[in-house]
Amino acid sequence: MSTRLAKGGRLIDRSKTVKFSFNGKSFTGYQGDTLASALLANDQMLVGRSFKYHRPRGIVASGAEEPNALVNLGSGVTHEPNQRATTTELFEGLTATPQNVWPSLDFDIGAVNSYASRLLTAGFYYKMFMYPRAFWKHVYEPFIRQSAGLGKAPDAETRDPDTYEHFYAFVDVLVIGGGVAGLQAAKTAADSGAKVLLMEQTADWGGRSLVDGGSIDGKPAVDWIKDTLEALENMPNVTLRNRMMGAGVYDHGYALGYERLTDHAPKVAGPRHRLWRIRAKQIVTATGAIERPLSFAGNDIPGVMLAAAVRDYVINHGVSIGDRTVVVTNNDDAYRTAIALKEAGLDVPVIVDAREFGGGALMEQAKALGIRVETGCGIAKVHGKKRVTSVDICKQAGEGAVLWSIPCEAVAMSGGWSPVVHLWSHCGGKLNWDDTQAFFRPDATRPPKGDDGEAMVRVAGSANGELGLNAGLQDAAAVGQAAAAAAGFEVAAAAPQASEEPETPIEPIWQMPQGAHYGLRLKSWLDFQNDVKVSDVQLAAQEGYESVEHTKRYTTLGMATDQGKLSNINGLATLSNALGEDIPQVGTTTFRPPYTPISMGAIAGEARGEIFQPIRKTPMHDWHEANGAHFEPVGHWRRPYAFVKSGESVKEAVHREVLATRNSLGLLDASTLGKIIVKGPDAGKFMDMMYTNMMSNLKIGKCRYGLMCTENGFLTDDGVVARIDEDTWLCHTTTGGADRIHAHMEEWLQTEWWDWKVYTANITEQLAQVAVVGPNARKLLEKLGGMDVSKEALPFMEWRDGELGGFPVRAYRISFSGELSYEIAVPANLGRAFWDKLLEAGAEWNATPYGTECLHIMRAEKGFIMIGDETDGTVIPQDLGLNWAISKKKEDFLGKRAQQRSHMTDPKRWKLVGLETVDGSTLPDGAYAVAEGKNANGQRNTQGRVTSTYHSPTLNKGIAMGLVLNGPDRMGEVIEFAAVDGETMIGAKIVSPVFFDPDGEKQNV
Repeated sequence: MSTRLAKGGRLIDRSKTVKFSFNGKSFTGYQGDTLASALLANDQMLVGRSFKYHRPRGIVASGAEEPNALVNLGSGVTHEPNQRATTTELFEGLTATPQNVWPSLDFDIGAVNSYASRLLTAGFYYKMFMYPRAFWKHVYEPFIRQSAGLGKAPDAETRDPDTYEHFYAFVDVLVIGGGVAGLQAAKTAADSGAKVLLMEQTADWGGRSLVDGGSIDGKPAVDWIKDTLEALENMPNVTLRNRMMGAGVYDHGYALGYERLTDHAPKVAGPRHRLWRIRAKQIVTATGAIERPLSFAGNDIPGVMLAAAVRDYVINHGVSIGDRTVVVTNNDDAYRTAIALKEAGLDVPVIVDAREFGGGALMEQAKALGIRVETGCGIAKVHGKKRVTSVDICKQAGEGAVLWSIPCEAVAMSGGWSPVVHLWSHCGGKLNWDDTQAFFRPDATRPPKGDDGEAMVRVAGSANGELGLNAGLQDAAAVGQAAAAAAGFEVAAAAPQASEEPETPIEPIWQMPQGAHYGLRLKSWLDFQNDVKVSDVQLAAQEGYESVEHTKRYTTLGMATDQGKLSNINGLATLSNALGEDIPQVGTTTFRPPYTPISMGAIAGEARGEIFQPIRKTPMHDWHEANGAHFEPVGHWRRPYAFVKSGESVKEAVHREVLATRNSLGLLDASTLGKIIVKGPDAGKFMDMMYTNMMSNLKIGKCRYGLMCTENGFLTDDGVVARIDEDTWLCHTTTGGADRIHAHMEEWLQTEWWDWKVYTANITEQLAQVAVVGPNARKLLEKLGGMDVSKEALPFMEWRDGELGGFPVRAYRISFSGELSYEIAVPANLGRAFWDKLLEAGAEWNATPYGTECLHIMRAEKGFIMIGDETDGTVIPQDLGLNWAISKKKEDFLGKRAQQRSHMTDPKRWKLVGLETVDGSTLPDGAYAVAEGKNANGQRNTQGRVTSTYHSPTLNKGIAMGLVLNGPDRMGEVIEFAAVDGETMIGAKIVSPVFFDPDGEKQNV
């Protein structure tokens, strides 16, 4: 049985006991334990069940690579699924439950699947769930949905009580990994004066050297680590963060760090997790290496563990996995586990070394301790169900004939080490296969590159394939020096010298024994969580899945929550053997961030509750709230729909606002309209590509209405463009389109026209803007005084900078209402004061603030289109009669070629017209015009639809705009539209879309 040793455990404090529960049972551990070490100390070997066969699963590793020990943590509002017991630090009151079990961990009815394992082989679902077809909806799909997933999702009604935050950091050198290589690389870079951030995913600095020992610069490794850490802590240009995982590396030196602040102490105030967004000139990954398992029958039984993990639990936590541990290996490192176990007073019946001649100095040291060593041998099979009871030893070169059967409680296996190359690969770093050491390692000649074409990511230590202590330190010093130099700092690197035991080379072993018969391969596991066996990968190869990516998806190899950290190399080696190809030819699967899962809370950060999607407010928003504004959402803004007075309905308020504006003076808060600066030597060329009409020839001081299309030719936005100076344009966009259009511009600049000298800036919130509209608009501005706003000084579609009422302004003579209109922009901090000034000065003309519905009615009366009403993502400018806004002089613009496709030039495309109901009523919004006959689905044919519809207070009748088949050629014709009930028909006459002041006399006053 597994138990706590009377001595040892460098990380635990035996004076501080910690109470916790697992699977409804109460246990005790010590401060410094992980949940995994505490469970093992209490002989809780069984911690879960596998996904497909529900086989018993025990702890196999001691770090983030653990595939089995996933648990539900907490309950109620603190419940969180899929937490690794190996990385969960023990705290008082911790509550954990197993996953993927029913009705209980010890008796899981899903284990019946094991008896059908020969039928549930790789890809069985692709074959089984196809027939009979009727079973899919009522049998297969419900079963699959019920079986899917591992942990239990939090209740939808609960709300996470913890807080999370984002943090931004800018450094010269980012070092990921706090082992000896990471410490050395950080120290070397910091000595140059570079600003360094060093992160380590665990609570402990120093990595494996604290367990495996060694001597550095004549002192024990533990002392060298302590001294180096102290030196780094005292350097003002160094930031150290433990419990922080390097989650991902991206373009342009961007990296994500995931810091767990209070997981180990949930009662401490403050955010639980912090997501670091880091920009670094150079990134060094010193992420170490992961030990690989060996593939033999029964290697998934609880008690079979990685040799280094067994060593970790003994030395770090004082935990014995069993009184008798058989060690099986193909490399020297596992001998360290046998030696550690023997020195702890535990029995190692035998070390099974698959190499014909065994190991070197470490093997001799083990023999000197009285440990039996059998070379050229392997494990044929492990016996036991919920824990190991014995192992059968065979010749590695044979087919599994049993030589000895040895009783034991644990098996410590080591199939070699694989450098953690995930972060290197996230951003395009390439790998080479190292035949000598049997792993993929980074290819320094093909690194991830920055925007200067030079390496931005470097790898140090065992992550770079330098597994030896001295070699790793030498490599780390050189990499730290190179990273500092690439960041613009120079330093003479003096690498420390380390001493270590020489090791005999590894012998790659991908199947044990090498000629294992089918019965053994059927129980040799590659992916412990997803139940993928050696036989599954061989079957995939037999069925034609030659690509490792295809095999991954067919078998689900490496698709579990550990993303194949333990299984990938063994799996692709098995595939390469089955295909008769070398491992490099088979390749690797794609490494994607994050390196280990991160919480949804950390991704969201502060964006939750009221600030999940913050309401954007104009400088006049408080005035609107205080004066009866009935708001509507427009993008992230809240705009006044109408200003409702006491005793007035919303409809009556809109009616009043329209008439007041048409007859005298109205004020509109237009601050939400998008305002994007486009500037640079190539800005004119860029504007001509963005808009359908010419913008490069727009004169300074003038404005022009423009249309913007997607590359597919569909109309996406419109607005007035102003030429500010020789190389600057100001683009007005729709309220909801400002961020989208700015992103659209940047996408093209960064991906297609990256060499154009153009700069864009979204300044929407930097300016407050007020539309002064109506016959008395000019009188109000003249009353304020400060600049000439006459027709001659400020003609229609021009702008001027100046001063009004003591406020610095930019006045645009533009109109979206058909009335005499000015749009006045002032700095945002002056917006409210300017608004108040306009209301005060405009009182003699009954200045009336109006909302968006009044705006929409007035623009519809003038036949002006509205993006989102007249457009729906399938409409092109030609459909709306806007051919005049499409340049015939330009060689190209976004969407030009798309608009020449046959579908775009089809004469049967619906065209924009005005609609007046025969009885004066208002058409329903979105109503369809019916046509004769029915389509193939038995639905009535249609010949048009309403895009905008209003009751016009000005005309005292219903007006509408719509898209109708051959509409402009059918003026005066009456067509029928279906009412909301789908049966009642409403007659409407096709008319011009311009209902009010068709000659533009009112706006050109």
